[in-house]
Amino acid sequence: MKIFIDSANIEQIREVNSWGILDGVTTNPTLVAKEKADFGSIVKEICEIVDGPISAEAISTEVDEIVGEARKLAAVHKNIVVKIPMTEDGLKATKMLSKEGIKVNMTLVFSPAQALLACKAGAKYISPFVGRLDDVGHDGMDIVSQILDILDNYDFDTEVIVASVRHPGHVVEAARMGAHIATIPYDVLKKMFKHPLTDAGIERFLQDWQKVAKR
Repeated sequence: MKIFIDSANIEQIREVNSWGILDGVTTNPTLVAKEKADFGSIVKEICEIVDGPISAEAISTEVDEIVGEARKLAAVHKNIVVKIPMTEDGLKATKMLSKEGIKVNMTLVFSPAQALLACKAGAKYISPFVGRLDDVGHDGMDIVSQILDILDNYDFDTEVIVASVRHPGHVVEAARMGAHIATIPYDVLKKMFKHPLTDAGIERFLQDWQKVAKR
């Protein structure tokens, strides 16, 4: 399973990229707004750091405006993937852009039916938001499982990005299901390599080594 970081913070992206496990980046208007920096410069800098798909979201809502904005975003760098929300106009724009070779990440997907439409429209990626589904009493990972079942039945060139990840358990479930990608916030990524038994084991080894060194 590929691992993306869900962040627009340059320092976080640099750090996680240095671990050697990062395959791509997803951003959204909310994440970019937190950085209080120019959107274009942030995206360009991310593309210089990570050699993989970089999702940048179009904020337009009408099909012609979405397409125009997407073309500009895609021209920034070859790795740019345009995020487009799951709407009727978003589907129309996705179909048009996919014919032009512009990759689309259809975002704010909350049902298998929406995912099927996104695949049919030519989306390269679809992003089911598991955490937000959990928040309203649904099983977000069950939705991912249903989407993966649909993809297994047909020859769609679409990958599932498990999004709105809230904890390492979401990541493990995604990997067990065979999801193609999980896009993970920085704090969750940090939690993934932490375990109290690992810390205790290191402390024990160091204590034992100090005994050996004193001999």
